[in-house]
Amino acid sequence: MATSKIAVLYGPGTNCHEETKFAIEYSGGEAEIISVQALLDGERKLCDYSGMVIPGGAAWGNHIAPDRIFAIHIIAKLKEDIEFFIERGKPILGISNGNQVLMEAGILPFTKVGEGTAAIIQNKSARFESRWTRLIVGEESPFSRGLSGKILRLPIAYADGRVYSNNKPLRAAFYYVDEKGNPSEVYPHNPAASPRGIAGVINSTGRILGMMPHPERAILQSHGSTDGKVIFKNLVELCKS
Repeated sequence: MATSKIAVLYGPGTNCHEETKFAIEYSGGEAEIISVQALLDGERKLCDYSGMVIPGGAAWGNHIAPDRIFAIHIIAKLKEDIEFFIERGKPILGISNGNQVLMEAGILPFTKVGEGTAAIIQNKSARFESRWTRLIVGEESPFSRGLSGKILRLPIAYADGRVYSNNKPLRAAFYYVDEKGNPSEVYPHNPAASPRGIAGVINSTGRILGMMPHPERAILQSHGSTDGKVIFKNLVELCKS
């Protein structure tokens, strides 16, 4: 039965699913944590949900490559379900490792499931980076309504966060910025040294967003920033349209 709930996908090693569910519900939506195995076994159907989030965490231990195994499950077993989900215009958000899943599966940047044309690779620092960053909106999308021109403060936590593409230019949803608010490729403003300062990517419709910073960790005043809440509020609104 169809539901207005947003599916938060969970795989072994995922560790931000509870925070993501909270962020959705705190922003006015409904969410349900769904194990990937339940989808593979047919116990749950993606088409029954109004949107989908793949949260952060080292799913399947990041063996082989960050979130390669998660993406393989999607391509091999859930390709038609994902394509139907996308065709219906249902929004998809991938956060940190979730962004890596979208890239590995070909969902981003060009919405061709099973045809990976970009990747998230090792930081140029070759170190795990865990700290606050500053961002601005790049190409505006439904996910960034109300954020244009604002400098956002969101945390990152990754060893592999550098966007790589040898194909067409990517649609940058967010940029890392320096102290003057300018997009930066320079460490430490850009923790991964991603080209053009890219911190997030959207597809051509703007209804699929992958980002390396963690908006679910910037929801409450006690977190140190509430800048992530708007992204989730926009996700909830997208699920209604």
